[in-house]
Formats: sequence, C-alpha cells, structure tokens
Amino acid sequence: MKLNIVILVFLFIGVIAGCSTTKHTMSKTNNIDFQAHRGGRGLLPENTIVAMTTAMDNEKVTTLEMDLAITKDKQVVVSHDPILNPIITTKPDGTFINASEVNENIIYQMEYALLQKFDVGLKMHPGFPQQKKIAVAIPTLSDLIDSVELKGERIGRKMLYNIEIKSVAGKDGIEHPAPNEFVDLVVNMIKLKNITNRTSIQSFDLRPLQVLHQKYPNIQTAYLVEGKETGDVRLKIEQLGFTPSIYSPEYKYTTKETVAYCHAHHMKIIPWTVNTKTAIDALMALGVDGLITDYPNLLKD
Repeated sequence: MKLNIVILVFLFIGVIAGCSTTKHTMSKTNNIDFQAHRGGRGLLPENTIVAMTTAMDNEKVTTLEMDLAITKDKQVVVSHDPILNPIITTKPDGTFINASEVNENIIYQMEYALLQKFDVGLKMHPGFPQQKKIAVAIPTLSDLIDSVELKGERIGRKMLYNIEIKSVAGKDGIEHPAPNEFVDLVVNMIKLKNITNRTSIQSFDLRPLQVLHQKYPNIQTAYLVEGKETGDVRLKIEQLGFTPSIYSPEYKYTTKETVAYCHAHHMKIIPWTVNTKTAIDALMALGVDGLITDYPNLLKD
C-alpha cells in the first residue's frame, strides 16, 4: 500500500513537471515576434492596406512591417522605394514605367494627389508568383494605420508596427527630406494615431536612428544591417553610437554568437527576410526574438 502511494506521488510530480515544461515551451514560442514583411508581399501586393489587414488574420503575426517615403506635399506614404518601382507599378494611363522614365517618378517630387493615380498591385511581380493581383494605390501611413486599428477593434487584436525610414546619405532634398524632418513627420504621425508604444522605427541609415535616439529616446529603434559584417555586432553598434532596442541583421549571417552578444547587451535580435520554413526553424533554434518574412503563411507551431 505504501509503495503504491509513493508511486502515485511520483506520477503526480511527473505530470506537474510535464505541464510546467509544456507551458514554458509554449510561452517561449508565443513570445516570438513574427513580422509580416511589407505586409506579406509573397501573398499580396506589398505595403498596401489589403496586405496589412489580411496579415492580421494570421494569429501568429504580431507585427506589421512596412517602409515609408514622403511626398512633395509632406504626406507620409507607405512605399519601399523612393522612386516608383517599375517592377510593380502601372501608370495612370495603364502603361508600364520604362527604364528611361524612372527618375521622372520620384515620390518626393510628386504631390500625393498624383501619386495615388498609380497602381502597385496589378502588375505581376516575377519574384512572387503566389502574389494575388489586386488594383491598389500607395496608401498614406495615416490611412493604413486607421484601417489596421479599425480591424483590430473588430477582431480583438492590437498589432505592433515596425516602420522603416528609407533614406540614404546624399539623397536628402532629392528623394526624401533630411533626417530631422523625416523623423519628425513620422513621429508626429504615430503620436497622432496613439501607437507610439506599439511602434519600432528601423533604418539602414544611421542618421535617422541617431536623431530618434537624441530627440525621441522613448521610441524603440531597430538597426537594420546587411552583409557578412553584421556578425561583428560590437563594431556595428560602435558605428551607430548607441545601443538600439533591436538589432536586425540579414538572416543568413545570424549566428549563435550574434544572438548571444545581442542578448548580453540587452538588445532583441530580429533577422530579415526569412522565406523558408527550414530557415525559420533554424533561426528559432538559435533563440532569436523574432523574424521578418514575406510569407506569414509559413509561420506554424
């Protein structure tokens, strides 16, 4: 009898321990920040309202990743390219942009009233054959946030935002405003929409990140880096001049050592752009805090 009681006690302890382990594993998985790159451009036209709101239907997606440009009349718009991309753009007359016309379509030189006449969803993207074709224009950041927040209220979700300031030294005043003005325009918008505490601002350009750190230290910053030198996190952070909230390296150069360094220096690490299930699983095994993908449909338990 005593033996049976002892066995039952050990079985009970084993069950509790098993439940505890399962709970810990689930918690760790649930803490991964899965970001839909440009709203999930592998499935829908990039950086559009329809892509963002559709990505919200995937409960694994926690963050909507997008890129920003500025129009001539200072509208903050959602576009990866400061110049209309001939790969995805159809002109108002239904024709495509020729290579010789590219510099005639700089967003910073266009009023938004003209920009919204261009379509960025109907032309087939050769790199994304699964992408559904839908007639869509480049949205303002304001309209996109409004649409996401409205759907969020309806379905009971508050999405995170990861927005990239697309700027390059030498292009100030030509393809975009100078960093101070660019940052102010973006920050004013996220404050207006009351999403500051759910937003990180990322860039490859050190300058807007440095402006953010100096003027708006409460806003999360994500440092985008590419190439083999991304592995030397210490050097990259020295170049930046401060420790950002997030280190975001090109995924194929992410190593166990990179992850360990980031965590030891109180940075999250969120690699980009991860488009295979094998790569997703490998990065999660390294202990990354999140990942950015064109294919949110790959995100599974």
